[in-house]
Amino acid sequence: MTTKLVVAVLFGGRSSEHSISCATARGVLQAIDTDRYDVLPIGITKDGAFTLASANPDDYVLRPGQLPEVEDNGTRIIWPESAGSSELWVSGDGADRSLGNVDVVFPILHGPFGEDGTIQGMLELFGLPYVGSGVLASSLGMDKHFTKTVLQAAGIEVAPWRTIKRYDWHKRPQAIRAMAEQMPLPVFIKPARAGSSVGVGKVSNWNQFAAAMDTAFLEDDHVLIEAGIVGREVECAVLQGMPGQPARASVAGEIVVSGREFYDFEAKYLGADGIDLVCPAALSADELSELQRLSIRAFEAIDGAGLARVDFFLTENGFVLNEINTMPGFTPISMFPRCWQETGLSYPELIDELIQVALAHHAED
Repeated sequence: MTTKLVVAVLFGGRSSEHSISCATARGVLQAIDTDRYDVLPIGITKDGAFTLASANPDDYVLRPGQLPEVEDNGTRIIWPESAGSSELWVSGDGADRSLGNVDVVFPILHGPFGEDGTIQGMLELFGLPYVGSGVLASSLGMDKHFTKTVLQAAGIEVAPWRTIKRYDWHKRPQAIRAMAEQMPLPVFIKPARAGSSVGVGKVSNWNQFAAAMDTAFLEDDHVLIEAGIVGREVECAVLQGMPGQPARASVAGEIVVSGREFYDFEAKYLGADGIDLVCPAALSADELSELQRLSIRAFEAIDGAGLARVDFFLTENGFVLNEINTMPGFTPISMFPRCWQETGLSYPELIDELIQVALAHHAED
């Protein structure tokens, strides 16, 4: 009889994207092949406690006015005391008990304290295999300023931007506004280290500028003022290959904005009106080939591993990279799994490949 691999699904977390991570966990818990894998659900509360969580996907449904959350049930996960051990324990529900050895960790965390290299560093210290990018790529992908800096150096066009620190904004707001006004409207104000469009504002009138800056600074201590780009919003999903094999890219998806200012949180995760997700996008063969090439180039430029979603604007002069997301959402309406489904890789097959690639590369280290 074949022993199943144990996959620790790690979700929740301390960031403002806690509920999105829970919704992603729901998708993974629903789709993972339980004939091949035993799932160990580990939820991180908003206060940062690691708990033995429910494995029932229905506990993590994302609805307007009812965002899922990891509840503190009193249990605590005890991680290995040293590298080389993969045995996890749990306390708080009676006598401490072993949860057995974990074969691989699937950290489906979004935002700071999870997607930014912090959890990846913890797992590296324990020597545990995990799905997705390592410390450097996760940190780069999380920080929009440094993502742009690295990709620009790699010869990939990005939207013009300026990065402002909170201290400078408080000390000289008028000077910063005057600098920003050198850009044509609209401009987008974005927290440097946040995702899911949390804290993002579109400024179509300079009277909106100060409020948008203040909102973004609630999420991070440095903020990007980014030039608005006129073009179609297209996305491409990337998967790392097995050792010795190249990364590959999916078909393209397109976000068509019709009744909203931009692709905001409600549209991404709550199914709000005014957005159509088209997959596969209507691109010429040459356009799709170039999009895939640039997506893989960006993935490699940040030393990505496992997976990424790369977002572009298709302008009259070509592609302009918007963002690269090293742990994209897996909710039922997320573009990443949909792009792969349209490419011929089902949701369960996608999860299986991510796990197998992570294990193979860990074995090579």
